[in-house]
Amino acid sequence: MRTIIRITKSELRILFFSPIAWLILIVFSFQVGMAYSEALELQLRNQELGYRMYAVTSSLFDGYSGIFTRLLSDLYLYIPLFTMGLMSRELSSGSIKLLYSSPVSNFQIIMGKYMAVVAYALLLCAILLGPVVSTYFSIQAPDVPMMLTGILGVFLTILAYGAIGLFMSTITKYQVVAVVGTLAILAILNFIGGVGQEYDFVRDITYWLSISGRAMVFINGMISTKDTLYFILVIFMFLGLSVIKLQGERLKLSKYNTSLKYGVVLLVALSLGYISSLPGFIAYYDSTATKVNTLTEESQEILKKLKGDLTITTYVNYLDETYDRGAPRNRIDDISQFEQYLRFKPETKLNYVYYYAKGFLPYARAAYDTMTLEQIVADKCRYSGYDPKRFLPLDEVLKMDDISSEDGRFARVITAANGKKAILRIYKDNQVYPFEAQISTALKTLLQEAPTVGFVTGHKERGGMDMGEKGYGSFASNRTFRYSLINSGYGIREISLEEPVADDIDIMVLADMRSDFTEEEFRNFDAYLARGGNLFILGEPKRQQYMNPVIERLGLRFADGVIVSPSEVHLDDIIAANIKEGAAKVSENYIRFFRRGYSIITPSACAVEVIDSTKGFKITEVLASAGKGSWIEKETTDFINEKSVLNPAVGEVEKSNSIMLYLTRPVNNKEQRVFVIGDADCISTLELSQERAGFRSSNFTLITETFRNMSYEEFPVDAARVNPPDDQVLVGPSVVTGIKVVLMWIIPLLLMAGCIIILISRKRR
Repeated sequence: MRTIIRITKSELRILFFSPIAWLILIVFSFQVGMAYSEALELQLRNQELGYRMYAVTSSLFDGYSGIFTRLLSDLYLYIPLFTMGLMSRELSSGSIKLLYSSPVSNFQIIMGKYMAVVAYALLLCAILLGPVVSTYFSIQAPDVPMMLTGILGVFLTILAYGAIGLFMSTITKYQVVAVVGTLAILAILNFIGGVGQEYDFVRDITYWLSISGRAMVFINGMISTKDTLYFILVIFMFLGLSVIKLQGERLKLSKYNTSLKYGVVLLVALSLGYISSLPGFIAYYDSTATKVNTLTEESQEILKKLKGDLTITTYVNYLDETYDRGAPRNRIDDISQFEQYLRFKPETKLNYVYYYAKGFLPYARAAYDTMTLEQIVADKCRYSGYDPKRFLPLDEVLKMDDISSEDGRFARVITAANGKKAILRIYKDNQVYPFEAQISTALKTLLQEAPTVGFVTGHKERGGMDMGEKGYGSFASNRTFRYSLINSGYGIREISLEEPVADDIDIMVLADMRSDFTEEEFRNFDAYLARGGNLFILGEPKRQQYMNPVIERLGLRFADGVIVSPSEVHLDDIIAANIKEGAAKVSENYIRFFRRGYSIITPSACAVEVIDSTKGFKITEVLASAGKGSWIEKETTDFINEKSVLNPAVGEVEKSNSIMLYLTRPVNNKEQRVFVIGDADCISTLELSQERAGFRSSNFTLITETFRNMSYEEFPVDAARVNPPDDQVLVGPSVVTGIKVVLMWIIPLLLMAGCIIILISRKRR
């Protein structure tokens, strides 16, 4: 050990008696100071502009503009510069012969040189402590463990790069060649992850070899044995190759023997790397304050209850636009969507089935009329190099799982040990893949019966399958919409009250009926109400005569006329309904949105009035119009061409009117829950796609939280997390400027002064 320390000291002395090491420190510290100052100034500017601050620590160090992220992209430029001469200098000067003739082993030589790299890496990371200390005093409740974890990731990356640079320095006496060789290996390790992804065995090897993104796991605040061991094994591998290289030259070994030893080191590293990457062998530590890298407690509880094997089979249609998401070359990215779940249930099996069926694909669509599906597949395979036999016909797939309703799109079938199944999809939005809420909701349906929503039809009501502008298909049955009811654990069915409501209907939706119920329909409705079934009733102006006989059974009525709130920007009957404090009984999310200034937009709504409080229901106001500038308009009906005017003579009174009420009562040992709202348009496909100037609307929250309430908070799974406490910058512009001066100028200048003093001192000697 003493020999290694002596070599390390000698190497550090040489390193710091050259301007290269100092130049790297100066440039690195300047870059750190500049990146951090820009990030902190941005956060302060956003706060002063009134933007809501969220996870400031993460914004400063993580993400697209975080300083750790920016530094990682430039580290490869620094490391080769101070590793290029570690052994090349010995080879070019001939001093290597003195080392060979001395009682120093090859291992001691390499480790002594490498410990100098470790010491230099510690200096670089010490510079990163400046932003950490600044953040500790500048930000409210900073996430210190997350910042330190990020520094660990940068440190391990430098060590890995240093080991690679040391190896390249052992194989050439030219320092420039060592630099270029190091850059070449780093480039290979960054891009090798995309090599051979079409082949299962090759995919696992090249993915493990890839260094790209490894440190980002640490920067995100997660320490895993898989990524930590990756860096350790890479360091071991290149240090081992360096020792073997010196041994081969020192003992004059044949190229065959040297190559054989290289192969053994590579084989050991790859084997250990593969084993350490298996889900059952990975340990995790989430260093973030709010555990953002870990499943929520509810999701963890769901996985605990899923006893036995769990199989996720992904069905990928070669003739659909979604094929690339599950293509073999993208398999690693696809599997990564379940990494947090594999952490808690590593025995989960992930299978992929490739098939062909009529899907949406511009190329295939043009050929459907002239070619069979088999011919289209064969034609595509000629250009892609695939074997057509790898794709099964749809008939074979349907024998495994019924995915006929998916229209050929990418779909997963999750199968529990008891044989129960759930479907998980991808969506037509920017994120595409399901979030934790969608995955956990699908898993939860394997544990308990999901609620079924029955949309009443027969009187031109709004239907759950209707994708038109006025229909409810967008939020109810649209399989490509992430937050639709069908993707939130609910079963969707259209029902008629001409027959008794089926026992498995848990929630009934009755919206905008346009003709009267028959006596039989009233009897079936009353029977459903009496058994304690949950209800969502949505009225509309001009439909009061048909719907009032229904809601009078609840002690309510829809008032005549339309609620108006005259505005110069919007039509008079466009109401920004206020979320009332009583909505907290429905959902805490309502109040969260209310406190952020959101409202529910109700285009053309009628008021909901209580006419009989003896029906046994406890009534809570959820939404209401404003108290000023709003009334029930009884004269004007054409709001496009006319302006409404308050006329007390016809009974118009300026006041707040209830738009949505929440009713509860105990029935059959459970709480019956009923929502009545005076507007059916507010959750229609058209309104959900609208953006209205001057309004901060959250109409979809109305849907999600209302149905969550009627499912007794069971579906969908709420994967929301507590807000991070670091949500405020505590210093002003003058302090930020001072921090910028210190980190960006004073520290680099001090390093420069140290460099000048040491170099002048050496020259005098």
